[in-house]
Amino acid sequence: MTRARLTIYDTTLRDGAQTTGVDFSLEDKRRIVALLDALGLDYIEGGYPGATRLDTELFAKKPPLKHARFAAFGMIRRAGRSVANDPGLAALLQADADAICFVAKAWDFHVHVALQTTLEENLYGIAQSLEAARAKNREAMLDCEHFFDGYKANPAYALDVARTAYRCGARWIVLCDTNGGTLPHEVERVVGEMAAHIPGENLGIHAHNDTENAVANSLAAVRAGARQIQGTLNGLGERCGNANLVSLVPTLLLKPDYAETYEIGVSLQQLGGLTKVSHTLDELLNRAPDRHRPYVGAAAFSTKAGIHASAVMKEPKTYEHVVPESVGNRRRLLISGYAGKSNIMAELERLGVHLDKDDPRLVRLLAEVKEKEAQLYAFEGADASFELLARRSLGTVPDYFEVEEFHVDVARRRDAKGKLVTISEAAVKIRIDGKTSVSVAEGNGPVNALDLALRKDLGKYQPLIEDLELVDYRVRVFQGGTDAVTRVLVEFRDGGGEHWSTVSVSANIIDASFQALADAIVFKLMKADAQ
Repeated sequence: MTRARLTIYDTTLRDGAQTTGVDFSLEDKRRIVALLDALGLDYIEGGYPGATRLDTELFAKKPPLKHARFAAFGMIRRAGRSVANDPGLAALLQADADAICFVAKAWDFHVHVALQTTLEENLYGIAQSLEAARAKNREAMLDCEHFFDGYKANPAYALDVARTAYRCGARWIVLCDTNGGTLPHEVERVVGEMAAHIPGENLGIHAHNDTENAVANSLAAVRAGARQIQGTLNGLGERCGNANLVSLVPTLLLKPDYAETYEIGVSLQQLGGLTKVSHTLDELLNRAPDRHRPYVGAAAFSTKAGIHASAVMKEPKTYEHVVPESVGNRRRLLISGYAGKSNIMAELERLGVHLDKDDPRLVRLLAEVKEKEAQLYAFEGADASFELLARRSLGTVPDYFEVEEFHVDVARRRDAKGKLVTISEAAVKIRIDGKTSVSVAEGNGPVNALDLALRKDLGKYQPLIEDLELVDYRVRVFQGGTDAVTRVLVEFRDGGGEHWSTVSVSANIIDASFQALADAIVFKLMKADAQ
């Protein structure tokens, strides 16, 4: 049976740039374009030429692409202007792009109130803009803004917008759920009704995630006949985000109802790099990857209950909806107070440590894990700490260095300009190969000062830690009073992109922080096989 071709259109560089706290540099955009192209997506929208200096520079010369078509986004001709006298339209036509995605109002209310023009003038602007793009040999498409709201309010006019675009040669007419309020059954009905007037191979869906239904709405549109899906990596976007392509792509490729009916440009081999693509974007944005993100999160194929872990080991297909490696992820049997031997053995096997299920060291390790958990340690989010605990119990972690003492001073005083400032200074005394050294550093707070002092001079190990970067530091306080117990979790990464986390617990937040920092460095040295 011939499968229908679905087209994937990425809007990360435009919609994603509207995410709170996200600001792409020009180099970021170019790196993301390369990631998306290597993944096998069909269209990559670079942004809005003419709107910002950065986007204008990006479209001065399109990035080199092996697979995807590069698209520019912008408004149709403004009401009251001619095609030749609209700077925004001119910037789109001058952009070095394969395609232009115009945005136009599809809701009559917005035409009257926001554009303050007539319904006929809006249609005329759509027609002229699409024709101008085609005259410049650009593939033209129309994003029908607030289409579903417009269709509910005035279906005849919303249909007129789409029909005008189709009549004027738009390759794609994209139905946008701009405020994210439409539900899957509504999307399926409306797209199905539209497909009776416009061929499905010209219809697209652009779903926002304000009701947590953007992925479901996109799939509903496909079932109803749409053949283009727009979305973003990791679901980035304004407000609650957009349809998450990191969830949609594997669903289309791995779920039989879709894989047997449709084909996309992403191969199964390319899908194997999906987790890395998702995490690379997070790294570019200096964000910790969402552990619970479907398909690619660290917790996506994890279990902590011993009875489940035993079952997963025997029959993984009954507990995992897809093979973790198919998306570049892996199974994790978490180490926690709920863990049984199966969890411990599975994790040790992954680390290359082979123990028989009756080995007394396994029983001791399990008991130690449960004792640590009783002290409020949490190993499920601190893989490096568990590996250190396991290898130390087996006597395979060298004593790289010994911290003889450390102290931190925090003082508030006036600087040379008479301004009150708070200064944090740390000193760490370390013994390596029988030789003692003291390192002192000032930092942005006591923990940062400790981190800098600890990593300032590790003697012969210093070259191995030069590329270390502390990327996350989290504190949780238990019991609430002044005698509270503090749990600290730190996450590091190195120049090779490897991430690891360590955890420590103490009644003293500085003590807990320092131990977690020290363990993170020991883990790095162990992985580097330092001598």
